[in-house]
Amino acid sequence: MPENRGLAKEALGSFEALVMGVAGTAPAFSVAVTGAAIVAAVGVLSVGSIFYCGLIMFGVMLGFVHLSNASPNAGASYAWVGEVFGDEWGFFAGWGLLVASVFFMVSATIPAATSTLVLVAPRLVDSTSWVALTAGLWLVLVSLVVCKGIKQASYMQIVLTVLETAVIAALIVGAFVRYGHAPAHRPALSWISPFSFTPKLFATGALTAIFFYWGWDVTMNLSEESRGGTSPAAGKGAFWAMVNLILLFVILMTVVLIAMTDDQIAKANTNLLYAIANELFPKPWNYLAVFSTILSTVGTIETQILQFSRGMFAMARDGMLHPRYSKVHPEWKTPWASTVLICGLGLVLLFSSTYLPSVKAILESSIDAIGLQICFYMSLTGFACAWRFRGRLASGPLNAVSYVLWPLGSSLFMVLLAIYSVPTFDRLTDALGVGGLLLGFVPLYFARARRRGYASLGDLAGA
Repeated sequence: MPENRGLAKEALGSFEALVMGVAGTAPAFSVAVTGAAIVAAVGVLSVGSIFYCGLIMFGVMLGFVHLSNASPNAGASYAWVGEVFGDEWGFFAGWGLLVASVFFMVSATIPAATSTLVLVAPRLVDSTSWVALTAGLWLVLVSLVVCKGIKQASYMQIVLTVLETAVIAALIVGAFVRYGHAPAHRPALSWISPFSFTPKLFATGALTAIFFYWGWDVTMNLSEESRGGTSPAAGKGAFWAMVNLILLFVILMTVVLIAMTDDQIAKANTNLLYAIANELFPKPWNYLAVFSTILSTVGTIETQILQFSRGMFAMARDGMLHPRYSKVHPEWKTPWASTVLICGLGLVLLFSSTYLPSVKAILESSIDAIGLQICFYMSLTGFACAWRFRGRLASGPLNAVSYVLWPLGSSLFMVLLAIYSVPTFDRLTDALGVGGLLLGFVPLYFARARRRGYASLGDLAGA
């Protein structure tokens, strides 16, 4: 089959980019899956952790947007870090995203599977085998949609996000009406006061809080397929997605705390929204929360497959990965080879994860490992922005903060957070997080070998 190496141009506008950015972080999924973990770690300070980590992620977002506006590229971090610090650093920035995306196929599809089983076969929810099988079916289905084309993927994402947002809005209003006068935790300014945190306490909640926000950067990987001009759609979408996400996560986490005690949150585990809906709405309306989690999870699986496939496409296009992954379908204009790859790798990890003792153990290990990899590739991108635009330090306070100081400060925080976290994780999490990054030396070696081979052939042709 002949291959067209170009992606679909001018396919996405600002609104579609914004929806992709919001869907990439999956608000309902993030709160349902990690809300209990962050409350267990820092209690009511989870609201402050999410708020301050949102500000940190905002600095990283500024770095991404400035770099994307200057040089739109499907490879995003890979391309920009490579331009500033060299090919090897660029490769590992891209590799960090690829590995995190593969692990995310486990931590995202499992909640979709458990929520599905809650609806159709509740007795099977605690079976790792049935959960893995259902998760695999979701992964294959979403991969097929992504392969079909970016416009089809964006239409699906808009529908999913609108429905998810409607259910979340109903939960928020219902919770404030029901618990506003007698909350399980009474809201206080201390929840968001920086003086309520010790350095250790802040770091404890930060890695999970950062995971809440991951995924908005899919808009940057879609920059080659977004409308350009003086105000590129990808950058506008990322900016407004981040503003909305900070507000939404802070409100959602507040709802969780006013509606549930610590014991109830712990027992709900990965079904927080469903537990709240059970208290607010009669059957079958309480199942809307489960439906919302499914929609949110499917949406973020889609955006992560998009992010992985575009990142791998760009790396293969430049010769940093095997050229087969730069193949684009002549009709659908999608990098189908890399899309099929992440689907296959996700299925392998899903069924391998059935050997872990519980669904909860699978989620905890994969989420913490992903947190490390997020810190790695996003901090490199922030450093690249600060260095590339360092001349802006002399062009006024706003430019100095936006282009250099905020991205630089956010990146430094992520590095310190990763350094603090590694010794606190168990061996499995460190093997997934650090080992996954180190595995990148293998494809990098083969990339160098291919380049040497091409250079030798060129020398022979010249002779």
